[in-house]
Amino acid sequence: MLPWKRLLRPLAALLLTAAVTVVPTATVATAATAEAETAPSRGWNDYSCKPSAAHPRPVVLVHGTFANSVDNWLGLAPYLVNRNYCVFALDYGQLPGVPFFNGLGPIDKSAEQLKTFVDKVLAATGAAKADLVGHSQGGMMPRHYLKFLGGAAKVNALVGIAPDNHGTTLNGLTQLLDYFPGAADLLSTATPALADQVAGSAFLTKLNAGGDTVPGVRYTVIATKYDEVVTPYRSQYLDGPNVRNVLIQDLCAVDLSEHAAIGLIDRIAFHEVANALDPAHATPTTCLSVIG
Repeated sequence: MLPWKRLLRPLAALLLTAAVTVVPTATVATAATAEAETAPSRGWNDYSCKPSAAHPRPVVLVHGTFANSVDNWLGLAPYLVNRNYCVFALDYGQLPGVPFFNGLGPIDKSAEQLKTFVDKVLAATGAAKADLVGHSQGGMMPRHYLKFLGGAAKVNALVGIAPDNHGTTLNGLTQLLDYFPGAADLLSTATPALADQVAGSAFLTKLNAGGDTVPGVRYTVIATKYDEVVTPYRSQYLDGPNVRNVLIQDLCAVDLSEHAAIGLIDRIAFHEVANALDPAHATPTTCLSVIG
């Protein structure tokens, strides 16, 4: 084989991996993520907060891939704090030597971090159960915690915003990995969480075997038809009892939010999150919810 051809193969693998991994789920962190877990961030991660009778469960926010506990929630966390929820957010899935960009480690290990964090929040607040709200990977990863790590006993509801519950094809791009020898291995080694999120991965096969849900937990999925990251978007939906699948455009046809925006800034989606957390006092979600 000619020398340039030997160089071309790993280069192609690197380029493809880069295309797969550059996912616009969050911006670069503006504060140290370690501080975010120990100090209030605009009203959340306040461990002196005690849940009220109206909102008796703390809300744990679970960021997405490449995101962190601050940037992912600059919109939703204050929205919930202003509605008198005790709100907490964790960082998970850190890789050595990679600051600010989290959610990249093996997802089963990230679920263990979530377990530890939920226990910490429950101990601090005195609540028996928490509610979980996650964006992208953060809406799917908790299902491993619920199913395999005893989380169902400590969680009342899981709300997934654009979650990759059955993986993603990235509009077919992930299928090209098979045509570039070494690309899949490179992806798995460098960023395990990304490999875990490819449709058909061993992680997702195990997660979804025997059903999408576990008894005792309420599930809500909030999706957008303009999602360019988790595709096809209907793969985000869950099957099972106590499941509500919501397409945001069914509530507001002119909502153009894609994968990042629906979790970061979409107040129509935020209104649906609030409804999912307190279904007894839910109010209709419409385009006017953006000013609610």
